[in-house]
Order: sequence, then structure tokens, then C-alpha cells
Amino acid sequence: MNLKITKDRKSLLYVLAIGNTVAFATWQVMLNNYAVENVGFTGEEIGILQSLREVPGFLAFTAILIMIFIRQQRFAILSLLTLGIGTAITAIYPSAFWLYFTTVVMSIGFHYLETLHNSLSLQWLSKAEAPKVLGKLLSAKAFSNIAVLGAIYFYLMFFPANYNLIYMLAGGITVAIAIYCWTAIPHFEEKVPQRKELFLRKRYWLYYALTFLAGARRQIFVVFAGFLLVEKFGFPIENVVLMTLVNSAMTFWLAPKIGALISIIGERKALTLEYIGLIIVFISYAFVDSVAVAIALYLLDHLFFAMAIAVKTYFQKIADPADIAATSSISFTINHIAAVVLPALLGLVWIINHSAVFIIGAGIACLSLGLSQLIPDKPMMGNETRLPPKLAAQAPF
Repeated sequence: MNLKITKDRKSLLYVLAIGNTVAFATWQVMLNNYAVENVGFTGEEIGILQSLREVPGFLAFTAILIMIFIRQQRFAILSLLTLGIGTAITAIYPSAFWLYFTTVVMSIGFHYLETLHNSLSLQWLSKAEAPKVLGKLLSAKAFSNIAVLGAIYFYLMFFPANYNLIYMLAGGITVAIAIYCWTAIPHFEEKVPQRKELFLRKRYWLYYALTFLAGARRQIFVVFAGFLLVEKFGFPIENVVLMTLVNSAMTFWLAPKIGALISIIGERKALTLEYIGLIIVFISYAFVDSVAVAIALYLLDHLFFAMAIAVKTYFQKIADPADIAATSSISFTINHIAAVVLPALLGLVWIINHSAVFIIGAGIACLSLGLSQLIPDKPMMGNETRLPPKLAAQAPF
């Protein structure tokens, strides 16, 4: 059968995104219940597991070293295969060591795939189409998330949770998608040969800074926003799943529109809207006393993630095309520095005063807002920031 998907780079990006979501969404939504009910985890073991999960993200810079030996497209497919295998074997043995081990396997596949998917997207998409297509890719992932969570929710309505079966099915589907990509889709040659070395470019300093702050903001949302709903308002698990479904439905509808908006108004204005919104959301989190308002803030906060497309397209416009793969892997590590440090530090702050955690988040958003104003109206190589050349030369990298 001669399918169009076998000839189209963009279609491969969609298939990789869908395979990623099938495995990771299943792993994530089932994890806490499986760990507590079947493995007997307490908060201490969950903390260890989450730290282990973030280590491969912190080490994402090693992707460029592996690319010396294997091309990006094949590396991405192997990463999807690893993600699927790690997910499929998660619940075979209900022991702490096994769950730690499978989490690391899953996370290696997930984080390398995220890095490579971002790299290939910025290489394969034109600068004009990138915002719209990246928005559509987010929409495809959101639709896949709806399908996965909906299927799990429907299954649990009629059957007791069989974690091994669910993980095996999700992982098996992902492995099948990876095998299809490997066997049925031809290898697409690189448009521009990529540098296979690690480096930091002084002229990319603003992109590095925005990426680091985005990682810090994301950790506050992922770790503490949902925790606030559970601890302060007693949010039950079925409502958490339902809220995640609503999030995905909103992202499915809005992400393509956000991508189109970025292509019209530009990166600086888009990020200005995002960071002003985040400042309002984080300050509201700090003082919220209504569960309805807290839910609205959670949904609004999640939608702002789609605006992060603007940071990627800003980099695409200023980058030497040969730098994209290496810088994508390095930026993923920069993004995860906060993931390794912030949860533990802010967890201590939370014990003293949970409002302070969100005030810190508002401060991070304020810093991001200030830096985003340095993005030019028409970013390009040689016009990376609005700073005068003398000041730009004193950048921190």
C-alpha cells in the first residue's frame, strides 16, 4: 500500500508525537495509583522516582554525541521504541527497584524523543509554517491524550484496574508505531548537515535564558498547581482525570489557533501575552480560596504552555541551520536544570507557606516578561536581540 505518510516529513512528525503521547499519558495517569496500591510507595519513594525520571532530561545534551553514530530520524524512532518498551514492562514486577528501573528506561526514550522531535521539527518546517504546524502538533498530542485517558476512564468504569494489562497495551501500541516508522517510512536526508559537537553560542543567550525560565515555570505548575487542588480543596482522583481531559480538549481546539496567532503578531507580542497572563495566574494561585477559581486557574495555566511555541520559533529564526540539533539537545538540558533543583527547594518553602511558592512563580514570570521584550520585531541571524551591539557583546554566554 502506497500511503502518503510514507513520503511526508510532517506526517512522520505527527506519528512520532502520537506514539509519544500514547505511552507517556498512560504511564503518567496510572503511576501514582499503581505505585501506592501495588508497590506500597510512600512520599519518599515517589520523590526518588520523580527525581530519577528527570535525570535523562537533564542529560539530554548527550543526544548530540549519539548522533555521531546514528542519524536523527532513526535515533528518534529508536527513542520511541525505548519509550514503548519502558512503558510496557512497568507493571510486570510490583517492586520498588523494578519501578525505578522501568521509569529510567521510559524516561530515556521520552526525553530523547522530545529533544529529537523538536530538532527535526525546526529543521524540516519552514520559518513561515513552523508556528502553525507546531500548534497542530500540540493539537494532535492533545487529541491522543483525550483518546488515551478516555479509553482508560471507560475501562475503569466496568473493570477493576489491571495495571499490567493497561501498561502492556499502551507500550505495545507505541512499539508497533515505532516498528512501522522504522520499516515503512523511508529515511529523509538532512536538509542541512548538523554539527555533532557541544557548544554554547553567545548570540543565543536570550534563547537559553527564556528556556531556563520556562523550565522553572513548568515545574511550579506540574509539581504544585495540582497538589494545591488536592491538599487545599480535597480534589478526588476522578476529578483530576476529568480535568486533564478538559485540558486536552481545550488544547486540541486552541493550539492551532495559538500557532496561527504567533505567526501573525510575532514572538515578542505572543510571549508578552503569555507572561502577563502567568503573572496574574500565579498571584491568584497564591491567594485563591475558591475551588472553582482554582480549577479555572489550572485550566488557564495549562493553556499558556501552547504559547511556548514562540520560544522555539524565535530560536529557529536566529539560528544557524547547522546548529539546530546540538542546540535543541543542550536547551533541553537547560530546561531541566530547574526540574532537578526546584521541586525539592520549593517543597521546603511550601511547608512554611504555600503562597510563597506561587509568588516565586510570579517573580519568574516577571523576569521572563522583561527578557521577552528584547526579542526583535524581525529576529534573524545577526539580529538576535534588541540590545545595542556593545551591550549584546556583554551577554552572559
